[in-house]
Amino acid sequence: MDMMKGGGASSASKAAVDARTLVAHVLAVAATVLVLLWCIHFRGGLALRSSDKPLIFNVHPVLMLLGPIVLAGEAILCYRSLPLSRDARKKAHLALHAAGLAAGVLGVYVVFKFHVESGIPNLYSLHSWVGIATISLYAFQWVAGFLAFFFPGASPATRRRTLPWHAVFGLLLFVLAVGTAQLGFLEKLTFLQGAPLHLPKYGAEALLVNFTALVVLLFGIAVVLATVTIDATRYNTVM
Repeated sequence: MDMMKGGGASSASKAAVDARTLVAHVLAVAATVLVLLWCIHFRGGLALRSSDKPLIFNVHPVLMLLGPIVLAGEAILCYRSLPLSRDARKKAHLALHAAGLAAGVLGVYVVFKFHVESGIPNLYSLHSWVGIATISLYAFQWVAGFLAFFFPGASPATRRRTLPWHAVFGLLLFVLAVGTAQLGFLEKLTFLQGAPLHLPKYGAEALLVNFTALVVLLFGIAVVLATVTIDATRYNTVM
């Protein structure tokens, strides 16, 4: 009977994890579609070079969402969601984070390019300060993980001691990236609602931006919930 109960608990736990990862995947797709809809339909499109400078800026939110948030979130989830060997999942984790970091670095470059070409000062807002700190720590985390777990690779004992810290620090960085995005959505919407555009506060675009930010926040929550282990049996007590 105990073995049957244990098997049932294990199946229930796996089903809960699968449900959480599925929700996270759906939210990742929704967030990506929404930010593309905003930047292409409402803001006019994307361009790395253009005389219409806001088109250059539009690349920034797309890359920063895809990189340090969506791809990073999928990298965190891949150990639970990919039906592959542990070694294959480890390589997928590395590759997804590398792609996320590359997108994030390009996204930071694009916003600096937009500011310089538009005559706007750099690094004057909390969003920019936290953003630079986040992408810098993300790069440090990736390099440290590569050196410790891939090449040249630390000793098995060192890897065992490092792994919990690597996982916790990575999850904290992901949460920081989601928080930075919330600041970015708020800052951009505030600018759009000011002069000279005076975007309506209850217009379709304003609602879309707020809803996109909400979906990104929910994605962040879903990734955290899918990653942490919640075992109620550990806290059962005899009443």
